[in-house]
Amino acid sequence: MIDLGAAVDIVQHTLLLALLISSPMLLIGMVVGIIISLVQAVTQIQEQTLTFVPKITAMIFAAVLLMPWIASRLLEYSAALFLTGQLP
Repeated sequence: MIDLGAAVDIVQHTLLLALLISSPMLLIGMVVGIIISLVQAVTQIQEQTLTFVPKITAMIFAAVLLMPWIASRLLEYSAALFLTGQLP
């Protein structure tokens, strides 16, 4: 039976892993959004939907490139949690 402290540790490690895995794609989306906003400010184009397509495209491209890294992190975490019972 898992005590409350172990359950809190599992949730904490899971949330940190989710933050670590999602942060590169979120950062890329933020950088692309800032660049598009700067281009809009310089050219005075105020179309709100203009930022959507480049940000989504960049984030999907980043997800595809980072998929091996994401998969290895998730496999390491799952193996450590289910096979050994010890968190990394």
